Amino acid sequence: MADNEPEALPSLNALAQYIKDLSFENPNAPASLGPQAQGPNISISVNVNAKALSETDYEVELVLEGKAGDSPNVLFNFELVYAGIFRLQNVPQDHSAPVVMIECPRLLFPFARQIVADAVRNGGFPPLFIDPIDFAALYRERVNDLAGKEVAGQA
Repeated sequence: MADNEPEALPSLNALAQYIKDLSFENPNAPASLGPQAQGPNISISVNVNAKALSETDYEVELVLEGKAGDSPNVLFNFELVYAGIFRLQNVPQDHSAPVVMIECPRLLFPFARQIVADAVRNGGFPPLFIDPIDFAALYRERVNDLAGKEVAGQA
């Protein structure tokens, strides 16, 4: 690079976003739609998966699964796999994994959150607005889990 040429800045672009899988179940309707003695126990799990499509492009999946109520009185359950295609340019190789696993799902989350809220509302319940997710903490947890498994495998 010549001294007078500006250095290319890192960039992250969302090329596409889409629902890969969506499931909503209301197994005990219409009984589940009536008044409840107390609010349901709601559990939600979050996962992020990514795969390289090319040297610069990645498909990132944000997986949200949830359930309201306990067996056999489940009010509803859902699964959403919301994905996006992202292009990283001029991002150093050692920074690409955190960008893909933290920033990409952070960009997908508001859309996935709205899809879940609409599905729950369309299922006959008040919309479920999932609290913001700390994708950095989720990424650190995954890295620590993988490091622990590697150490255990070497022992």
